[in-house]
Amino acid sequence: MSDSEETGAGRAAKEHVATPLAAQPRSASYRVLARKYRPQNFDQLIGQQAMVRTLTNAFRTGRIAQAYMLTGVRGVGKTTTARIIARALNYTGPDGKSGPSIELAGFGEHCEAIMASRHVDVIEMDAASHTGIGDVREIIEAVRYKPASARYKVYIIDEVHMLSRQAFNGLLKTLEEPPEHVKFIFATTEIRKVPITVLSRCQRFDLRRIDAGELAAYLKDIVASEKAQAEDEALALIARAAEGSARDALSILDQAIAHAGGASAGGGVSAGQVRDMLGLADRGRVISLFRALMAGDVTAALQEFKAQYESGADPVAILSDLAAFVHFVTRVRYVPQAANDQSLSQAERSAGTELAAALDIRQLSRIWQMLLKGIDETAGARQALAAAEMVLVRIAHASDLPTPDELIRYLRANPDAGTGPAPGGGARAAPAPAPGSASATGPRGDGPPVASQPSPSAAAPRGYGALARDSAPRHAPRSAPRSAPRSALAPQPGAAALSCLEDIVALAGEKRDLPLKQALEQQVRLVRFEPGRLEIALDDAAPAGLANDLSTKLNAWTGMRWMVVVSSRDAGPTLAERTRDERERKLRQAAGEPQVRRLLDCFPGAEIVEVRDNPLAGEDDSE
Repeated sequence: MSDSEETGAGRAAKEHVATPLAAQPRSASYRVLARKYRPQNFDQLIGQQAMVRTLTNAFRTGRIAQAYMLTGVRGVGKTTTARIIARALNYTGPDGKSGPSIELAGFGEHCEAIMASRHVDVIEMDAASHTGIGDVREIIEAVRYKPASARYKVYIIDEVHMLSRQAFNGLLKTLEEPPEHVKFIFATTEIRKVPITVLSRCQRFDLRRIDAGELAAYLKDIVASEKAQAEDEALALIARAAEGSARDALSILDQAIAHAGGASAGGGVSAGQVRDMLGLADRGRVISLFRALMAGDVTAALQEFKAQYESGADPVAILSDLAAFVHFVTRVRYVPQAANDQSLSQAERSAGTELAAALDIRQLSRIWQMLLKGIDETAGARQALAAAEMVLVRIAHASDLPTPDELIRYLRANPDAGTGPAPGGGARAAPAPAPGSASATGPRGDGPPVASQPSPSAAAPRGYGALARDSAPRHAPRSAPRSAPRSALAPQPGAAALSCLEDIVALAGEKRDLPLKQALEQQVRLVRFEPGRLEIALDDAAPAGLANDLSTKLNAWTGMRWMVVVSSRDAGPTLAERTRDERERKLRQAAGEPQVRRLLDCFPGAEIVEVRDNPLAGEDDSE
């Protein structure tokens, strides 16, 4: 650990043990770690460097506000910080002469009473049980009197968002112009419920969640101070389970030490004990489960999941850890530095880096969505185990299915493929062809072969072939081959394939350039079309640079130089206008049909909203 890190987590535990409040006689009742190691000064606060820096500069320059608003999730130190600020405001130092100071070298005259919440001039009020205007009237009446012994009379109001509207309104005047000897410190977990009129009169500090790595280092120092033992992986699990809350982390650590036999018994806290205690899944086994799902091995995935369940892991916790790992792999794909997170094990970091390079982002996004839905289903199901297993089956079969746009491009490039199984599964398997026949390998250039026993490499997701081959399923084959290679799914059209403006609009849709597609449909009027040259007229609402943008994208999409010229000549209607005119024509024509008129007469108020062509209109009735 570096010197800078030592000033946060390490110094927090070591300095606290040396303070008078931390020491306790052997005959005293046991104090939980969350109370025993409560910070006594700003040096012992971890994870709140921005707030400490602001307050330090404010106290040094004498810019002390009349009210502070502390907000953050549970257990990050809002009430403790409020007491430390009250201590700093009333600090006198060992010599009894110091003024308000952020540097609390030792306990002064009022420090111990303030930190123990029993000082007469530091009034703590729980707004959850004192919500009315009557409680605020008592404060308004009391602020007129000077403090009994301290420098400032400090009001600490916890969960201030619970105050009623009348109570907030009654506090506004006093909060804006309090007497010089009065300070207010508010704490809340629901900052949005606090009226803006109150927020505007306070200096606001957002106490952030404590980083898991920093929290794990802090727990390591606490364990050493308690003369206990704990594995680093166990502390990392506790830090992650605490979700950034120091109080939650210390509570879980307290429970884990007791679970292991206690510090006096010399028992060490192991990662396995923490998992059993919290019902967590083994992160290494979660990775194995993820690999089995990505390889499409349903049998191995279900066996691994059942083994984790029998070892005590909750089904919802397993799916949640699986979703967390999918998120981690996705982050590593875009932010490689995320793999350096020290709160993760080496196995997680290595696997995350490997899978981020092998998996397609669309696979990860699809699995993430399926897990989010599956977690809700499992949490609300009467049979959580069965519900979770069905979620895993869906994920394994959908791990490498092509996306809808890939499937459309594949079918357009291979018109005959619509009569066979779709890429990625979903169709019934065809009979196995005879060895050496043409159908055993598939027509040249017609996409994936049709076979009843795909090879391990064929069964692998895109970009995941090597990993899938290593863990190829041993059970019966899937009902259909995997998706075709990306090159077959996305052929690059040439300039000869574009013969009208509609073809360019369709190409923009295939490339998923929706802004360009919409502009071409609604704001572009065709004047003249030639291969490599497009003459258009633009509406006033057309975006600037549309012609240059269209030319650049056509060059990239077709591999041929295109010239797009903006003309002032008269042009025809836009595609949207033509579509609208055609729809209105069909509606008028349908309304003129005698049978339709009789039908509308039978249902007053009915109207024709759409006219569809009959696909069987041209077929012979005898067929």
